Amino acid sequence: QVQLVESGGGLVQAGGSLRLSCVASGRTYSINYMGWFRQAPGKEREFVAAIRWSGISTYYTDSVKGRFTISRDNAKNTVYLQMNSLKPEDTAVYYCAARTKVGIATNAAGYDYWGQGTQVTVSS
Repeated sequence: QVQLVESGGGLVQAGGSLRLSCVASGRTYSINYMGWFRQAPGKEREFVAAIRWSGISTYYTDSVKGRFTISRDNAKNTVYLQMNSLKPEDTAVYYCAARTKVGIATNAAGYDYWGQGTQVTVSS
C-alpha cells in the first residue's frame, strides 16, 4: 500500500502562483510514476502532469505546458506541482496519484493510489 497526502491548495488571483506538495509513504519502492490530476465541478478527472519516480522524464497536458512544473524530492518522498500564471479555468480539486506499473499513463485508471485532494481556486 502507498499513502499519499497533498497540501498547498488555496485561493489565488489570476496570474498568481501556488505550489502543491504530495508526500508518499508506505511501499514507495513500488512507485514508478507520480501524477497530478484535477477535477472541476461537473467535469471528469483530467491528467495534469506526471514524473518518473526514479528518473527525469516529465509529462504535461497541453493546457499547462510552460506554466506548471512537476518535480520530486526522493529523499523526502515528495512530489511538487509548481503552478504559475494561474487562470480561472485552473480551478479544481487537485489530486496526487501513484502508478506502480511500467510506462507512463495519462488516464486516471492507470494509477493505483490516490490522495484526498486539495482545492485550488483561481479568482478572476
